[in-house]
Amino acid sequence: MPHLRDILNELKWKQGYTLENVEITIIHRGAPKNRKIISGAGIKEIGKSFLYTNTATIPYHRISKISYNNEIVYER
Repeated sequence: MPHLRDILNELKWKQGYTLENVEITIIHRGAPKNRKIISGAGIKEIGKSFLYTNTATIPYHRISKISYNNEIVYER
């Protein structure tokens, strides 16, 4: 299985794709059902161990689902 970083980089750099159409579901304690959805438009950097957004630094192990145009690309 490819690393989440590779999946996100492919969505960022592959021709015809854009991170603005990505939705990332993360484990976020205290949120309803301990899940929070982040828009790909808020991604600042796809790091080696973390995903950096405008408001948070998210370790990859907290990502539970990645969708592109409402189609699931990754789900744990």
